[in-house]
Amino acid sequence: MKSKRVKSKNRKTFIILSLLAVVIFGLVVAGFMVRKTYQENLKPLSSVSKTHVVTIKEGSTTAEIADVLFTKGVIKSDWAFEWYVRNENLRDQLKAGTYSVDQSQSVQQIAEVLVSGKVATNLVTILPGKRLEEIKKDFLTAGFSQSEIDTALNPELYSKHPALSDKPKAGSLEGYLYPESFQMTADTSLEDIINLSLDELDAKLTPEVRRAINEKGLTIHEAVTLASIIEGEVTSNEDRALVAQVFLKRLKEGVRLESNATDKYSAIDPTYNTYKIDGLPPGPVGNFTESALTSIAYPAQTDWMYFVSGDDKKTHFSRTLKEHEANIEKYCTTLCGR
Repeated sequence: MKSKRVKSKNRKTFIILSLLAVVIFGLVVAGFMVRKTYQENLKPLSSVSKTHVVTIKEGSTTAEIADVLFTKGVIKSDWAFEWYVRNENLRDQLKAGTYSVDQSQSVQQIAEVLVSGKVATNLVTILPGKRLEEIKKDFLTAGFSQSEIDTALNPELYSKHPALSDKPKAGSLEGYLYPESFQMTADTSLEDIINLSLDELDAKLTPEVRRAINEKGLTIHEAVTLASIIEGEVTSNEDRALVAQVFLKRLKEGVRLESNATDKYSAIDPTYNTYKIDGLPPGPVGNFTESALTSIAYPAQTDWMYFVSGDDKKTHFSRTLKEHEANIEKYCTTLCGR
């Protein structure tokens, strides 16, 4: 009897030890695979050299920096970059600024650039919320001649670019030049920069974003037009999602947009006056950032019909005209010219 109990105990011990051995072996294998994956993700994204300009904002966290680098297409993995920065105690050494980095650089090399603080020079910057006429002036300041600018801004040169697939053939590049900084060398043409800007816009127009826009009953050109208006109305991402909801609701219900962001264009072309026309104007009133575009694809889920930007630098929303007029009376004495 005792022998059976001993055997039973020994068998249980053997089973437990076997299971423990399997678990330990599994952990060792998993650790090895994670380490191998980590090392692989530290390697350059590509063997082909391609320079990207990235901007690291002041106060950015390591996760935010990793996301910028990954989104820009210069590293294989955001989490691997975060691990490397943590393992090497570099978190407090990464410096804000605009940098020129290459997809053929390893994570270690890219981190060294950000730690060094050697920001990029000879940059051409397209700012957000700018009309084409304003961007032309910036190109002149960057050193391009008027003839180069006039030639490079011919939309027919980029007719096959996917970012322009829905742009009316007769339309200019107004609104389509995505705001970003681009590295300029002696061999860089303005056409190169415009192509890179269009590449940036196309990268933001992901299949998911395009699908969501189409589900709202809009074409991509209409979405680009609306995004340019939203860009001119409010600056915070939260407000943009709410304003997008207001404009989409108005379009759906046949109510005029009545957007102040169209004023500058309507002074030249009355068809842009959203206080007098139904629906959207013929085209964008300037360029825009990603948040303005995605706010259309993914608007807030509310039922506001009106909004006003107040003197308190806050956006006040309302459902009825009476509530809207009360908000103007209360919050918009200076900005509304009262």
